[in-house]
Amino acid sequence: MLQRLIPKIFYNELSEGLDLFVDTLGFKVVHNDGTLAVVERDGAKAYIVASPEYAAKDRPEIAIETDTIFEVYDEIKARRPEMLHPNGNVVTKRPWGALEFAVLDRSTVCVVFRQW
Repeated sequence: MLQRLIPKIFYNELSEGLDLFVDTLGFKVVHNDGTLAVVERDGAKAYIVASPEYAAKDRPEIAIETDTIFEVYDEIKARRPEMLHPNGNVVTKRPWGALEFAVLDRSTVCVVFRQW
């Protein structure tokens, strides 16, 4: 049985990823050894890795499904409104039927929140 897919996201410095996932999205650090941090919130996890080499090669878009999109949106908007994606800064019903909004960090990692 598969339980979860956990992305590995590369940053020049660990602090950049922690700014997005901890300070903006409200994840908690469950491990940090200085080059790898594991962050978690409500069962969703991500590995944040300090690697300038790989950060230069990959700026991912990550989707997180939720059943409380308006609460998540209100929380992020109150905490860090400047992190809302310029093209997805309000909850919008998309043509495929999902409600979505997104955040975008300075390194252009995008996190899309989606409720079906």
